[in-house]
Amino acid sequence: MTEKEKMLAGMMYCPVDRQLKEEMRQSRVLTRLYNRTTEEEMEYREEILRKLLGNAGKAPYIEPPFHCDYGRNIYVGDYFYANYDLIVLDVCDVRIGDNVMFGPRVGIYAAGHPLDADVRNFGIEFGKPVTIGNNVWVGGNVVLNPGVTIGDNVIIGSGSVVTKDIPANTIAVGNPCKVLRELTEEDARYWNRQKELYLSQKKEEANGHED
Repeated sequence: MTEKEKMLAGMMYCPVDRQLKEEMRQSRVLTRLYNRTTEEEMEYREEILRKLLGNAGKAPYIEPPFHCDYGRNIYVGDYFYANYDLIVLDVCDVRIGDNVMFGPRVGIYAAGHPLDADVRNFGIEFGKPVTIGNNVWVGGNVVLNPGVTIGDNVIIGSGSVVTKDIPANTIAVGNPCKVLRELTEEDARYWNRQKELYLSQKKEEANGHED
């Protein structure tokens, strides 16, 4: 097996392998170009993202600056949005579903290191994939550690450190991150009322302009 194959399989591998170093260099070039773009270059931004990432659905958007190890091991669904300072250490697959939103300074760390100092200093490491479901909101300064899975419709509170899987339809917070409560029908009713109030206000504003 190549060092890249070992890395993607979650086995111990050497990160200074020639192929991996070259792929990381290519990632650095693309992220540097991306982070230098302006608001007038939105189409160019998306073009770079599609070259960098393993796959991207409809309308992906990442607010610069953005940093990752390889990029090609990151797979995002439709309408992905990330605020400033996203960091993804994608030594294993990082898979993100549809309609996922990140606050600023989110870190996804699929990379791991041996607990034994002698083995760690030898220079080998490993990774574990990270998976995020659909309709997930991840607050600012959240850290997702190697191997975690976030279920559909989850909200991760700001500053949380996720070390274990989070089940679907929950709000989770803390360090280590734990489920605070389930999302309920009352939550849905409340927020749909807020939406209706907003739409009603917009309609009144539009009618006012017509007068």
